[in-house]
Amino acid sequence: MTPFKQELFSIMEKTPILLVEDEPKIASSIQQWLSEHEFGVEVAPDGAVGRHLALSNDYALVLLDLNLPFVDGVEVCQAIRENKPDLPIIMVTALGSMDEKLNGFAVGANDYLVKPFDFRELLARMRVLLKHHHPQHSNMPSNLLQVADLELNLDSKNVYRAGDLISLTPKEFALLEFLIKNEGRVVSKYDIMEQVWDLNFDSGTNVVEVYINFLRKKIDRHYEPKLIHTKPGMGYFLAAN
Repeated sequence: MTPFKQELFSIMEKTPILLVEDEPKIASSIQQWLSEHEFGVEVAPDGAVGRHLALSNDYALVLLDLNLPFVDGVEVCQAIRENKPDLPIIMVTALGSMDEKLNGFAVGANDYLVKPFDFRELLARMRVLLKHHHPQHSNMPSNLLQVADLELNLDSKNVYRAGDLISLTPKEFALLEFLIKNEGRVVSKYDIMEQVWDLNFDSGTNVVEVYINFLRKKIDRHYEPKLIHTKPGMGYFLAAN
């Protein structure tokens, strides 16, 4: 397989995103960040290439700069809207006046983010658009479990909270996976011991409480909203509110 085909295959294995950005350093930073969060990013260095790629290929979402060589972002956005009315577009640009924002929405942008920005905000806005515009991709990639800004990747075994990488032990990871898969459902200590530790419940052990506290310190202590909750006398559950 050629390097180009390998790169394309890698991109399409993940949620495919088109980034139209003419500043190499900015494009590289965004591409690297999103790649770490299970997106496959193809970069177009100017508006002409961006328009061609957007109309020729299938992407879940487009990140679009406005000040672009050859064809500006407004024209690219209009071309996408005419041909692919349901494709989500986030304009990511240094142009931040109210008139510029309103014009961006007028030509078809779904969202507008002004540089410089926090990568975590970009990721959050992308997630919202993907859920609303691509219900079939709302849980993409299939190996990714998500509640609020908590993400758990079943393949890489990485966990992120608000974009921060959280280091978990294998047993902490297994416990968190079990809680996420039972989101909103109260699970007893018996359920946890049986499913996570594969042991018969011993009422004399406090291992579940200990590991719940470990998780809370790592997942909830420095973040809002709190996700791990206790139902007194009944068990634990994970929910965003």
